[in-house]
Amino acid sequence: MFKLKKSIVNNGVYIIAEMSANHGGSLENALEIVRQVAKTGADCLKIQTYTADSMTIDCDNDYFRIKGGLWDGYKLYDLYTEASTPYEWQAKIKEECEKNGLDFLSTPFDKDAVDFLESIGIEAYKIASFELVDIPLIEYVASKGKPMIISTGMGSLEEIQDAIDACHRMGNEQIVLLKCCSEYPAPWADMHLGNIPDMAKRFGVPIGLSDHSEGSLGAVVGVTLGACVIEKHVMLEGVESADSRFSMTMDEFAKMVRDVKNAKLIASGPDYNLTEGEKNSTVFRRSVFAIKDIKCGEEFSISNTAVIRPSDGIKPKYYEQLIGKKANRNIEAGTPILMEDL
Repeated sequence: MFKLKKSIVNNGVYIIAEMSANHGGSLENALEIVRQVAKTGADCLKIQTYTADSMTIDCDNDYFRIKGGLWDGYKLYDLYTEASTPYEWQAKIKEECEKNGLDFLSTPFDKDAVDFLESIGIEAYKIASFELVDIPLIEYVASKGKPMIISTGMGSLEEIQDAIDACHRMGNEQIVLLKCCSEYPAPWADMHLGNIPDMAKRFGVPIGLSDHSEGSLGAVVGVTLGACVIEKHVMLEGVESADSRFSMTMDEFAKMVRDVKNAKLIASGPDYNLTEGEKNSTVFRRSVFAIKDIKCGEEFSISNTAVIRPSDGIKPKYYEQLIGKKANRNIEAGTPILMEDL
């Protein structure tokens, strides 16, 4: 497992708040998102490191127009211009994360972005689903020797394996895969979170969830199926952006953090040891008691003994062995039958 300031240990869950475009073009909004995320109990704040020019070209023809969905009609260049986080903000955002006890994470989209993130001391990298097939980029990121969190939206088994192999070629074994449905928002029927345990078995690495669905349900189901990382977009109330329509408010996100952590606790196991509370409850189990006075030498019978609560006597499984045997002591009614009475 990768090690960040708040590493995943003891069946825990690592929660990433994705800012993306939700700063709405304001550095102060970005810093306020950091401060509010820190209060939710999340572990990490993530941004994205790109420029419109590193993502596409400024072209008006039909290839570069989005058709349908959340960003219908947008020209790619214009969308990325609007949604990007300026490079000059990013060290300040990282510093604000450190002041507020959050890990800082970013998604680079080209080699220059990787070099920039290295220059500000990035500790881990996220690879976006859309870049899963950009093997040269993955190799370059992996070569830095930092933990790699790789989203697998739209990825075939072969493409996911290609990405893992790219990391291994660079000597990087610090890989976490995120199950992801690259729809915005993602319909529950398309989530296929049953892939999470299968991915863990197939690829032999920790599996998390990058969740684009509405509400907390997807994240809760994800952790019950074994997800050890949850990533979710988060926004400030009233700040509209390219991503705000599928992002959580801070109150919603804080509730999701609580729900996810509790779900992880609930789904823990297998563990057949009694809890401390259960140990206290065993007193109310059934056992064998005398229900009438029994004299020494008198036979135990169904008329002078019974299987009742509490549990101070012998276990009920010994009851048939007891019947017909003779008492070797005087036993008062309401007294437990003990092993030596057998």
